[in-house]
Amino acid sequence: MITVTKGFGLSLYASDLGDAKQMAFGDKGTLFVGSHKSGTIQALVDANADGRVDKRYVIAKGLEYPEALAFHDGDLYVAEEDRIIRYVDIENRLRRPGRGKEVYDRLPGKTNKSHRSMRFGPDGRLYVAIGAPCNVCEAPAPFGSIIAIDIETGSSEQIATGIRNVTGFDWSPADGKLWFADLGRDWMGDRLPPDEINRVDTVGAHYGFPYIHATSVLEPAYEKPKGLKVTAPVFELPAHVAPMGLQFYRGQQFPQKYHQQLFVAENGSWNRSSKIGYQVVMLTLDGNTVTKRQTLVSFLDGEFPVARPYALLTGRDGALYISDDLKGNVYRLFYKDVIADESESSEQQDQDE
Repeated sequence: MITVTKGFGLSLYASDLGDAKQMAFGDKGTLFVGSHKSGTIQALVDANADGRVDKRYVIAKGLEYPEALAFHDGDLYVAEEDRIIRYVDIENRLRRPGRGKEVYDRLPGKTNKSHRSMRFGPDGRLYVAIGAPCNVCEAPAPFGSIIAIDIETGSSEQIATGIRNVTGFDWSPADGKLWFADLGRDWMGDRLPPDEINRVDTVGAHYGFPYIHATSVLEPAYEKPKGLKVTAPVFELPAHVAPMGLQFYRGQQFPQKYHQQLFVAENGSWNRSSKIGYQVVMLTLDGNTVTKRQTLVSFLDGEFPVARPYALLTGRDGALYISDDLKGNVYRLFYKDVIADESESSEQQDQDE
């Protein structure tokens, strides 16, 4: 059973995509979907604009963990194990995309735990989050950081460090600051440490990993170096919800109170005594302060997960697209009842809020 907040509808946009991870929209509305295990990039086309995929194409297969995607100026960028490749003019070449051309070759070797994510920033640079290759460790740079790459020159800048596993980040439409979700370490119990929502106020700031988790949870295996200044999270989520996707809503289809608010895909717990997460939540902002967290879609039926939401994207139609790496689906969240009573009593609240 999938639970959706009153006034909203949820439809199946595409299925049978394997371990669907991160997504990127093309200028013509093509939805590109990356994977981790299957090594494929797929392109989904809704030719009839009816909210359901009509055509799909395999852009590439046999790649090394191509889950991180970004689209810019007609081209699709894909992060592989230790490099970034580009598919030029991809939406006009879906049937015969050709081989990707290498544009950056200085990513660190990937491990099973080191996830990547990519997005082009407002400054035109390609931002890449490079997760730590461990549950908890002192990993060499650029592991555990977010970097910004000038694709034309190859130069890079460290934007944030001291992170563990970031696959969701976005820029605030209000002030242009970068926000990102970071997953806390495992094996500290059901309630520790909290997962994090962070904001970059100072370029190059350190966010604590592996020395401090969330605001104040000390890591027993490592002592924080003297003089290291740690930036605390803007907001703490419950432990183990696994916030994989993060997106500011810039569409117009949802009611006004959802505009420019922060949406988070909680992929869900895997080693907790009872399951938590498996939902899409909205964080209500007052300026740069998170004042409320509410569930919009829950994919958890008791202790049974129906889906594991991974990435979020706002489409040209104003709907929110949600990838599911459990069953290989992409869902489309839309607002269907423009005259619905949106009283607070109609909104499902997370029990751990």
